[in-house]
Amino acid sequence: MHQFVPLLLIAAGFLLFFATGAHRYLSFEVLSAHRQALQHWVEQHALTAVMLYFLVYVLVVALSLPGGALMTMVAGFLFGTWLGGAIVVLAATLGATLLYLAARTAFADVLRAKTGSMVARMKAGFQDDALSYLLVLRLVPIFPFFVVNLVPAFLGVPAATFVVATFIGIIPGTFVYASVGNGLGAVLETGGRPDFHIIYDPEIFGPLLALAALACVPIVYKRFRRRGTAENGDERQD
Repeated sequence: MHQFVPLLLIAAGFLLFFATGAHRYLSFEVLSAHRQALQHWVEQHALTAVMLYFLVYVLVVALSLPGGALMTMVAGFLFGTWLGGAIVVLAATLGATLLYLAARTAFADVLRAKTGSMVARMKAGFQDDALSYLLVLRLVPIFPFFVVNLVPAFLGVPAATFVVATFIGIIPGTFVYASVGNGLGAVLETGGRPDFHIIYDPEIFGPLLALAALACVPIVYKRFRRRGTAENGDERQD
């Protein structure tokens, strides 16, 4: 039972977030209303602001709370594209890793019990090219971020592979949103709203797909290599 404690704490934090009404503060309207006070406070307490924002972002990701895109834009708004993006990449990687480790710890016994089943075959197939698969899932935001944090835990992906793929894979999208956030002041001044779906614009989504395709190259290479080895083996037998 003790192995479920980390996951139960995460679930409790998720429920507490909504029960206390804290979710109301993760909104564009709150940011718009308090933007000047936030900017002033960050200017006066720069280091504290960076550390506090880092911790908050880690919690948002670890608890699988909504508002990741807005939080990333806020990072760009408060700290600039490069510093804000760097904070988010590091915090998101840490938060995702905490959730992954909690899930892997909680379900380790269950996963071992499934050895020899279809789940085990899925694990083997995914683990062979785990880095490439995870890079694709991180680069192309098809599935919710928290889902991509949990699935590798169920499929037995090594922690180092998970961390590396997450860190590298979220960099492009993170800096896109941080860049939008860097210009958020002008949008707020005119009463406008940021485009939360900018990542799907062709000029942005296209390069992300190209990077994902590049990440698939090792998978394709291994498939052709195995096929060639198998065909050579058949020819020698003939």
